[in-house]
Amino acid sequence: MPKEIHPFQVLRRPVVTEKSTALSGQNKYVFEVALAANKPQIKEAVQRAFNVTVKTVNTTTMRGDRPKNRYGRPSGEAPRWKKAIVTLAEGDSIEFYEGV
Repeated sequence: MPKEIHPFQVLRRPVVTEKSTALSGQNKYVFEVALAANKPQIKEAVQRAFNVTVKTVNTTTMRGDRPKNRYGRPSGEAPRWKKAIVTLAEGDSIEFYEGV
């Protein structure tokens, strides 16, 4: 049984990139979520936070970047993070840039 996470601790931030902005036209939104969160927890958190109906949730764990130092050797690694692509029901949307 996975550890219970409060719905407001599941969503970390929206991922705003060119690809994620293009996906919003298909009613899909991208979020960085807690590593321990599972799909039902992500679905509940998005529905509570934005008052929308979630159809599907797809997740992937992203590997941290390995920055190179002066001699080409890796100097540490950024932490892993989890990405969730949330598909909303027809007619629902999430506005990140209201008034811009």
